[in-house]
Amino acid sequence: MSTLAWIAAAGLTALLGVATPEPSPPPPQPPPQLDDADVRRAVDRLDGVVRDAMKRTGAPGVAVAVVYEGKVVHMEGYGVRKAGEKAAVDADTVFQLASVSKPIASTVVAEAVGVEGWAEPVAPHLPDFRLKDPWVTEHVTVADLFAHRSGLPDHAGDLLEDLGYDREYILSRLRYEPLTPFRDSYAYTNYGLTAAAQAVADEKGVPWEKLTEDTLYKPAGMDSTSSRFEDYEKAANRAWGHVRTEDGDWKAEFVRDPDAQSPAGGVSSTARDMAVWLRLQLANGKLDGEQIIDAESLERTHWPQSVASPPHAPAGRTGFYGLGWNVSYDDEGRLRLSHTGAFELGAHTNVTMLPGEQLGIVVLTNTSPVGVADAVALDFFDIAQTGEISRDWIPLLDQVYQAQLDGDRSKTDYADPPSDATPAKAADTYTGTFGNRYYGRAEVVSGEDGTLTLRLGPEPQSYRLTHYDGDTFSFRTVGEDAVGLTGVTFTPDGKSFTVEYLDKEGLGTFRRQ
Repeated sequence: MSTLAWIAAAGLTALLGVATPEPSPPPPQPPPQLDDADVRRAVDRLDGVVRDAMKRTGAPGVAVAVVYEGKVVHMEGYGVRKAGEKAAVDADTVFQLASVSKPIASTVVAEAVGVEGWAEPVAPHLPDFRLKDPWVTEHVTVADLFAHRSGLPDHAGDLLEDLGYDREYILSRLRYEPLTPFRDSYAYTNYGLTAAAQAVADEKGVPWEKLTEDTLYKPAGMDSTSSRFEDYEKAANRAWGHVRTEDGDWKAEFVRDPDAQSPAGGVSSTARDMAVWLRLQLANGKLDGEQIIDAESLERTHWPQSVASPPHAPAGRTGFYGLGWNVSYDDEGRLRLSHTGAFELGAHTNVTMLPGEQLGIVVLTNTSPVGVADAVALDFFDIAQTGEISRDWIPLLDQVYQAQLDGDRSKTDYADPPSDATPAKAADTYTGTFGNRYYGRAEVVSGEDGTLTLRLGPEPQSYRLTHYDGDTFSFRTVGEDAVGLTGVTFTPDGKSFTVEYLDKEGLGTFRRQ
């Protein structure tokens, strides 16, 4: 079957929601089209590419590793670990990987479950796991959740993490999320993937964090890599996450603890360790002659499983998602595997591989996403393939990330109340204890001056409410998924209220208890 015919068939299968327990393998890769000179040309220009990207964006620190034909041909740190300090980034500086954790998780699962295990239902190994549809709960597999085709909505559960809930609580609340048709749609879900990884770990009788150590990190000698936040936090040589201030500078203001979603976003590592992992990936699970990860099961992670981005034009290309990987094919039919990781609180990473060329790059940065990690990888492959950078990637990528942020913001400008705003009612109309089966307990309290404060989450977190109009107030969101000001609207009798940014899936109403 030709490459295009296979891609079309795979896309049709995904779109129709047809389950295939044994998917057909992709076509064989074409012969390599790059040689040593092509790769060396790209490597020789890499320092300049990185330094130019840092100069243009102000990014404080970057680390890069390149692997070609089983060897590390470039490994370097650039800039500083923390803005305003002198400690330099090097190949052993520990960065948070964010969602580059996903292909690492699928590497671990590939060895832990083998080929057959990808098709195992999750529910028997995770007793508290349920989705809204009982049939889907019974049938959803490890592969379904790693391929984001369970029907869960985009980023389901992430807002619970922002409020301070732990993994156990978040996974137990996925049952309330609305579902799109099973295996008939794609939606990126950190906690769907986390549920699958947790089920695998539970079946093995060990915590996920220990499973990663025993299965991958220790056997591969990735001694600076961890799936525990505490290991990143205590590392002497670590990169601090940075966010951009209003005046355009970078500030190490937040420290992101992603333990709740460790399989999906909680790995920390170095350029040196990631080069080891790239070598293993490109060698079908083998490292220095030893088979660390089952080759056949690892190969399955590279196969298209879901249509992640249908073509938007007649000549457009379909983008797929595998098992923890973005999967695509270029004009020559070459398989390209990639994944980006991004924390708005200060991390941006990229891994990209052309397995048929035995070539891969990993780029680690210590800022919220502004395009640097992706652009460096894209520039590198442009230069290797044609000798020239095909376009200025940074503004394009920055625009994409900014559009994603802006898309989640409220359409109401709560900072500018209407001139004829209706006054709020007496404070005691709104105060009290409220409940929500998804988000848990909430409390509205009044200060001596009548100012209202909303308390949410298990700790809880406190948000000062500012009156907007009538029974509607606002507060400024915080955390990884912050969206600026959001609305809180009470019913006229004060018996319930709805938090706007928590209500995307209709789950944001709290009722008086």
